Amino acid sequence: MRITSLFRKKLSAADIIILAVLLVLSILMISPFIWMLSISFERTANLQPPFPPSFYPKNASVFNYDIVMENATLFKSYLNSGLVAACVVCLSVSSSLLAGYAFAKGQFKGKKALFLIVLATMMIPMETRLIPLFTMFNKFGLINTFIPLIAPAILYGFGILLCKQYFDQLPDSLREAAQIDGSSEGRTFLQIYVPLTGPIIATLAILSFLESWNAFLWPLVVINDHELRTIPIFLASFSFENGTRLAGLTMALAAASIAPIIVVFLFLQKYIIRSIALSGLKGE
Repeated sequence: MRITSLFRKKLSAADIIILAVLLVLSILMISPFIWMLSISFERTANLQPPFPPSFYPKNASVFNYDIVMENATLFKSYLNSGLVAACVVCLSVSSSLLAGYAFAKGQFKGKKALFLIVLATMMIPMETRLIPLFTMFNKFGLINTFIPLIAPAILYGFGILLCKQYFDQLPDSLREAAQIDGSSEGRTFLQIYVPLTGPIIATLAILSFLESWNAFLWPLVVINDHELRTIPIFLASFSFENGTRLAGLTMALAAASIAPIIVVFLFLQKYIIRSIALSGLKGE
C-alpha cells in the first residue's frame, strides 16, 4: 500500500536522484553476496574459478552444499559459535539493561563520571586491549576456553548507552507509582520496565550476536584448539589452506556461515526499526 502511494505521488528531481543513488549503492553492496552465491552453485568452480566474474552459475549444482552438509568440522564450529554467541547475547543484554536502568533512573554519587568512563570504553580499539586481556586470562588459566570470548561482553558500552537512552523515554511516574505501592527497586525493574523493553532487547540481541558471530581477531588469539574453533576461524583456515583451489566449496562455506545472521535479522528487524523510532521521540 505504501509503495503504491509512493509511485502515485509525484516525485521531484531531487527525490529521483536520491533514489537512483540509493539504488546504485544497494547494488554495489549486494553484488559481492550475489557473486559468492553464484560461485557456490557453480559445479566447476573447484577446478577453475569463473573468470571474468559472473553473477549467475553456468553449470548450476548443489554439489558444493552437499559436501558442506557432510562436513562434521563445520557443524562443530557452528555449535561453538552458537554457544558463544548465545552466552554473549544473554550476558550483554542483561548487563546493559541493568546498567542502562541504573544510569537513567538511579540516583547515586559519581553517576555522570561513571557513565563517561563507560562511554570512553567505546573509543578504545580492541587492538590496544588485546595484550592486557590476553595476559589477564592467561594468568587465570582460561586460554583455550570459551570464557575469554564471553566474559568481556559484561561491559558492552554501546548497549549501555542504547539502554540508557531508551529508559530515558519511559516515564518516571511508573517508578514513583511502584514505590508508593511498596515495590522494591528490583521488582520495579523486572515487572514494570523490562516488559516495555522488547524493541531495545531485540536490537541489542542482534548487534551482540553479529559482533560475537563475526569476531575473528580475539578468538584467533585465545583459541588454539581445533575443536574450539568458531566459524570465522574455521573459514579463514580453510581458505588459507586451499586458496582458490576449492573456490566453490569455500564460497559455499561462506554462504553457510552467514545464514544464521540473515535468519536472526529477518526475525528481529521489525523490533530494531521500532526501537530506533522510539529512541528518537525524546520529549525533553
